[in-house]
Amino acid sequence: MLAFGCAVFTTIDVVRRPQPMGVMNVVWPLTMLFGSVVWLAFYLRRGRASDGPEPGGDKHGMAASVAVGASHCGAGCTVGDLVGEFALAFVPGLAVVFGASWLFTDQMFAGWVLDFVLAYLIGVAFQYYAIVPARHLGFRRGLWQAVKADTFSIVSWQIGMYTVMAIAQLALLPAVFGSRAQVLTPEFWFVMQIAMIAGFATSYPVNWLLIRRRVKELM
Repeated sequence: MLAFGCAVFTTIDVVRRPQPMGVMNVVWPLTMLFGSVVWLAFYLRRGRASDGPEPGGDKHGMAASVAVGASHCGAGCTVGDLVGEFALAFVPGLAVVFGASWLFTDQMFAGWVLDFVLAYLIGVAFQYYAIVPARHLGFRRGLWQAVKADTFSIVSWQIGMYTVMAIAQLALLPAVFGSRAQVLTPEFWFVMQIAMIAGFATSYPVNWLLIRRRVKELM
């Protein structure tokens, strides 16, 4: 609930103080769903726009810019996980399309495939709307640049996230509570928040490299 409250506050704030990079009006509220009060503090210090046309606040250099870039990637992963997990909860048969029973014996892995596909598509879309306005690119060129910019970022994020989810769902939770956390429970999404923070940690150095090589935009 705290993370949701931070997302609501940030949504209201970006409506009142629109971001210079339009896609960030969507990205910042989404980052609150995994980052909660820590990301809210970061947004207020680093990401909040001024009342004028230029962003306000101290930029804090490369480290903060990389953190924003990694968070931008995490926003796509957040939407992918939310849509994918709830879709499977309400339409379990969807898991067959993504490998359940014919590729995986455990339906959880089929869910991860769906989550990844959605996170990748949404992440590339977010990156497209960051790169195209900044570089004044056409559709094809912009899409290709977005794919280059976000592929390694999303893969590195998902590696960290899935590692924590696997440890929690396959070992920790069954050992402590006797079973896995189900999607429609607060426990599942609490674990997911921790997993998303791990995803941020594993994607941070990758985003640093991508930004240094000018594959991703400095945010």
